[in-house]
Amino acid sequence: MTDLRKKIQEASAFLRAKTEQLYPVGIVLGTGLGGLGKEIKQTLAIEYDHIPHFPISTVESHHGRLIFGTLGGKNVVAMQGRFHYYEGYSMQEITFPIRVMKTLGVKTLCISNACGGLNPLYRKGDVMIIDDHINMLGDNPLIGKNDDELGPRFPDMSEPYSKRLIALAEEAALELKIKAHRGVYVALSGPNLETRAEYRMLRLLQADVVGMSTVPEVIVAAHQGTEVIGISIITDECFPESLKPVDVKEIIAAANEAEPKMTAIFKRVIEQI
Repeated sequence: MTDLRKKIQEASAFLRAKTEQLYPVGIVLGTGLGGLGKEIKQTLAIEYDHIPHFPISTVESHHGRLIFGTLGGKNVVAMQGRFHYYEGYSMQEITFPIRVMKTLGVKTLCISNACGGLNPLYRKGDVMIIDDHINMLGDNPLIGKNDDELGPRFPDMSEPYSKRLIALAEEAALELKIKAHRGVYVALSGPNLETRAEYRMLRLLQADVVGMSTVPEVIVAAHQGTEVIGISIITDECFPESLKPVDVKEIIAAANEAEPKMTAIFKRVIEQI
């Protein structure tokens, strides 16, 4: 047994001692998006530092606990607070909770993030359903010896975000009268925001939004066969010609304001899974 699989089993055993339920839906809440946790009818909440081998979130607005309960009539387990490469964690540490979620019964992962808008048609406060991504983090959680029990050596990435779930999300947005774009997310390591030249480059690569997360979790989800739906909230506009300084407080405020849109779409999708 690999060290990773042993750690997964130890974390899972700890959680299984707290709850014997299966949780078919997993949720990852991004920066400023922890409020979705309030919509979950909680039956159990466990701080990350109590769970064996879990990293501890160090980012402002990330609470750092695993929430169990129901949402949209389904059992869900939600990460209220995620981990980032810029915090100094390895890719394997960042994605460890996604591995553990599978042992709890998760078959569908709903992942969210706050991001900067690159597409000139996007505005602060808009939501985007993620159609695809570009990994510019400079690392990959699957590097190293592969454990065939966890997934294949060379996982396919032709559909990292489920077309079925994207269709459900678009239908939900239409019914709820929420403007929802569909586009490409590019991940950079951060923690600094990008320069004007970098924003121009990313737009040339046909990225629609830019952030510092999500991609590692989605790669691992694809590796282990977990279906994914991702939604980004645009918290600032990254247009080189009119670029203005922005701070984290503004980003979190924008995320909090737009969060109800994302929550409504996720709830509708979860109901139909």
